[in-house]
Amino acid sequence: MKGMVRNIAIYSGALFILPFVVGGVDITGGLGTTIFGGLMLSVMMTVIKPILNIISFPFNLMTLGFFSIFTNAFILYLLTIFVTGIMIHPYKSGGLDVFGFVIPPITFNTLFAFLVSALVLSIIVTIIKWLIE
Repeated sequence: MKGMVRNIAIYSGALFILPFVVGGVDITGGLGTTIFGGLMLSVMMTVIKPILNIISFPFNLMTLGFFSIFTNAFILYLLTIFVTGIMIHPYKSGGLDVFGFVIPPITFNTLFAFLVSALVLSIIVTIIKWLIE
């Protein structure tokens, strides 16, 4: 029980931070939507992700684990279907210029918006879990 509440809090916190990092993520409905989204994401990561990992094991083996981003993006897509207050849509990044290195503005379509959101969400969850332990 304690672990499930901790996972819900971690995923809710990660969902709260995600719109500030990724431009294409919108969470409407306030704190209730964020907590319900964290609950649903925790359940999906506990139930659906192991099944998807077993199914996609050959692809994960061939890509050395890179394919897991696609499974995370699929779970994030299911989350946007079940929780209507969480939306991921195409967006355009502003670009970046740091110490003479220039990254031009990039337009992300829906698929890449889900992939980038899933990658950033997993990074945020990993950082939160690392800070807690």
